[in-house]
Amino acid sequence: MIVNMFGNKLKIFIALALINTASFAQSFNASVNSTTIGLNDQLQVSFTFSGQDINGIKSFSPPQFYNFMILSGPNQSTSMQIINSSVSASMTYSYYLQPKNIGKFTIGSASVNYNGKEFKSNPINITVVKGAPKPQQQQQAANNTVSNKEIGDNLFIRAVADRNSVFMGQQVTVTYKLYTRLSIASQMSVSKLPSYEGFWSEEITVPNTISFTTETYDGKQFRVGILKKVALFPSQLGQLSVTPFELNVPIQIQRRRQGGNIFDDFFNDPFFNNSQPVNYDAKSNTLKINVLPLPHQNIPKTFKGDVGDYTMNSQLDQSDIKTNQPLDLKLNISGTGNIGLINTPELNLPPGFDQYDPKTSDQINRTGSINGSKTIDYLIVPRVAGKKEIPSIKFTFFNPNKREYITLSSPPYEINVAQGPNSGQSYAGMSKQDIKVLDQDIRYVKTNADDISAIGNTQIFDLSFWSSVALPFFALVGLVSWKKRNDKLSGNIQLLRFRRAEKIARQRFKTANSLMNNNDQAGFYSEISLALFGYLEDKLHISKADFTIDRAIELLNNKNTDEILITKLKNCVEKCEFARFAPSGNASTEMNEMYNDMTNVIIDLEKILSPKK
Repeated sequence: MIVNMFGNKLKIFIALALINTASFAQSFNASVNSTTIGLNDQLQVSFTFSGQDINGIKSFSPPQFYNFMILSGPNQSTSMQIINSSVSASMTYSYYLQPKNIGKFTIGSASVNYNGKEFKSNPINITVVKGAPKPQQQQQAANNTVSNKEIGDNLFIRAVADRNSVFMGQQVTVTYKLYTRLSIASQMSVSKLPSYEGFWSEEITVPNTISFTTETYDGKQFRVGILKKVALFPSQLGQLSVTPFELNVPIQIQRRRQGGNIFDDFFNDPFFNNSQPVNYDAKSNTLKINVLPLPHQNIPKTFKGDVGDYTMNSQLDQSDIKTNQPLDLKLNISGTGNIGLINTPELNLPPGFDQYDPKTSDQINRTGSINGSKTIDYLIVPRVAGKKEIPSIKFTFFNPNKREYITLSSPPYEINVAQGPNSGQSYAGMSKQDIKVLDQDIRYVKTNADDISAIGNTQIFDLSFWSSVALPFFALVGLVSWKKRNDKLSGNIQLLRFRRAEKIARQRFKTANSLMNNNDQAGFYSEISLALFGYLEDKLHISKADFTIDRAIELLNNKNTDEILITKLKNCVEKCEFARFAPSGNASTEMNEMYNDMTNVIIDLEKILSPKK
């Protein structure tokens, strides 16, 4: 009897031990907030590892989100639970994604290493439909009937311009500020970037980490942080619009208390309140900028459209030189304005000089008002000896603060040009002693042909004779064709840019590859986007001042470009822009994927835009 009782207790103990051990078994699972989403909706994917101890977790590897753009992630969170002295814990890696296309897709397995053992999550099938505007009923049910209006009154984005009326070419600075009285739960992600149709834009450097200050707006106190700043230079007249900046902000909302208001406490702390996370789409206001024409009175002939406030100085490397030797004249223009688009002043040299295309270099400061300097090197070669003058160089700009045209002039330079050693010399003025006697220095002309005799048959039918005659002819034809082609390219800047677009893009891709190998994420995305934009500008004959991605896509559609290629182009541009606001945890993989995608896009565009190559 005692033995039976002991045996039963032992079985119960073993069973409880097995149950307890099973309760602490490790698991790694994937989950999504919805398996069917709209094309413009966001998808939240979570990979959760659960077990008794999570300190042994190492080397989390996400799947490749081939058909999705990563808006945010990985966002890491942990939790711990103690029930009846039993401890359990979990670690979650979450992503916010947006689909690229309509269809059925599979999110592959993620992997994680736990104490030397690899765990893989389950794959998930996602259906992406054309979709409609996001339903608000589900969100309102999740946050206990908290409306978007209530959230929007306490969290919003303001686009602020430092001036609403400017002259064409004058800088207007737009600042995007986030105003919040709520607690932001995790990293924000860009939903849509603003477009600057009719403007040349320069991004102004702001810290990647938002620093909040306190500001009173409309009678309420807010925490305010700067999201983005951009300098805009209008290139069109009239009233221009800057479209809204849209941002997805994960926030913590305090659950509504009976008869209370979730916004009762300013800057409420969700740690001490019964709160829950909510994703809110914040959208800035649309800005209207009125662009005025420049004054039509008293416009100098040397004015080429430059606007700003500049100074100018020049320097000649030497004043005594010999013919056929190079002379360097350096011009430096510095000040505030669109430095990158300053037109090169003309240097009108008198006869007796050869002038080559000037070389330019820019140094631009993008920390506030766009300012810096442009250096222009003029290479001059004198061909005739004597005292010569290099005339003054004139640079004219419109100063919007003074509302007048200002002309800056460099001083004229006098130079002494001596005869160089390689120049041809004249025989004029030679003395009789310099001329030797005929028949001693110069053979005289024969006066008879008595000693002339035939040395062989005619060579007119010989192959070598005709080869020697034809070869110079064909060489001359080839040289003339090359010269005509070179003159055609030199006279047609658009054609020259078109022919060199692929070569320049290839050079930028080489630089981007080097930045990728050095893990310079910001530099990589900047260089690779410049490669794409520069390629489209040259191939589609769009000036830098007028270029926008929407304009480029419009011209590509006019050329019957495949819609799939247009979509790939848009995805590449958006991913480059999103990289600043949502840096990836797996930067190397993301950069390599972007490099390959951008390469394929340019190759496909080259087949359409240059079919004969």
